Amino acid sequence: MNFIFFSPNFPRYCTEFCFHLKNCGVNVLGIGDADYDSLNEKLKYSLAEYIKIDRLENYDEVVRTVGYYIHKYGRIDRFESLNEHWLELEAHIRTDFNIYGTKLDFISNLKQKSKMERFFKKSGVASIRSITKFDRAKAKKFIRKVGYPVVVKPNQGVGANMTYKIASESELEHFLRTKPAEVEFIMQEFIDGVLQTYDGLVNKDGEIVFAASHEFPHSIMEAVNSGHHFSYYCLKEVSGEIEEAGRRILRTYGIKERFFHLEFFKSNADGSIIALEVNMRPPGTWMTDAINYTYDIDIYRLWASMVVHNWVGGPFAGKYYTGFASRKDHLPYAHGHEEILQRYRHEIVNHDSITDAQSRSRGNYAYQFRSKDFDEVKRIAAYIHAVKNKVGVSS
Repeated sequence: MNFIFFSPNFPRYCTEFCFHLKNCGVNVLGIGDADYDSLNEKLKYSLAEYIKIDRLENYDEVVRTVGYYIHKYGRIDRFESLNEHWLELEAHIRTDFNIYGTKLDFISNLKQKSKMERFFKKSGVASIRSITKFDRAKAKKFIRKVGYPVVVKPNQGVGANMTYKIASESELEHFLRTKPAEVEFIMQEFIDGVLQTYDGLVNKDGEIVFAASHEFPHSIMEAVNSGHHFSYYCLKEVSGEIEEAGRRILRTYGIKERFFHLEFFKSNADGSIIALEVNMRPPGTWMTDAINYTYDIDIYRLWASMVVHNWVGGPFAGKYYTGFASRKDHLPYAHGHEEILQRYRHEIVNHDSITDAQSRSRGNYAYQFRSKDFDEVKRIAAYIHAVKNKVGVSS
């Protein structure tokens, strides 16, 4: 199998995917914008060849490089980055070179939030009420129906960039005056609930061969707009209601041989499950590692085995709850780094700085920790996030 991995050096976990592809006998060919010498040794070992181009956004450069690889190695079996930012470029390349995977005629269904809602409706899963292409009058009419607050975000966007909660008419007016004219926004009702995910692997036959779930006590929107720190938990089990909703959506989409990351709200009002969005990529912010720590598996190896052999093994049972808690440099935390490591030396399984590209939302430094006791994991997150105030310590 000839597998072109686009931007194999970023995010960092791409190294693991490349490494396990190679160990499955795959010829892994890299295209990136980083110098070869800057790649880590594990990634260099994993790549049969690597070509640096000037700009990853330059489609002509990418096409010429793919053409070179075809001339040298023969048919290309896969073209992937496992990065949401490059979904459209990947689909374009697959379409132009007839490579297996999602093509251009379907990609907008995976990128535009308004189109996702149509699939949620077809699947019978409740979704957030929303409008697109709105002016002042249309926005006010929608708000009269759903009430304040509402959330506005790019209809086609990644993460929480340009995502805002609007709680009053003055905030609405400010948004309408200052929003970039070139960006199409979607306005959604605000759901008071807990964000939960359905993450995993679906094989070439459309069968879900692995699934996990994460819970977020803090939203990424909060972390970006308020400067707040950020946390989540990888759960030992997927709840039956998330499993059912996730399976329905994946069946409706007809997705095959993909990583998936679906987001839902569990309403605080009545416990109902409401679909938020679909991402056909690995979950970010170290969640692949959280899955590994929770299940004592190697999800990177399972993905490679699925791609090459259409088999992953299992069944897999969760053994721990794994927490993620990040800190931001501007906040006066009550407990120092060494104090955290000493107090929770048996529970902390990973800690590191976060790349600048993600630090605004995810934080500047983060810790991962696990325990068989969910309450203990929550206590560790609270300890890491405790900040000083004029009186003493505030959580």
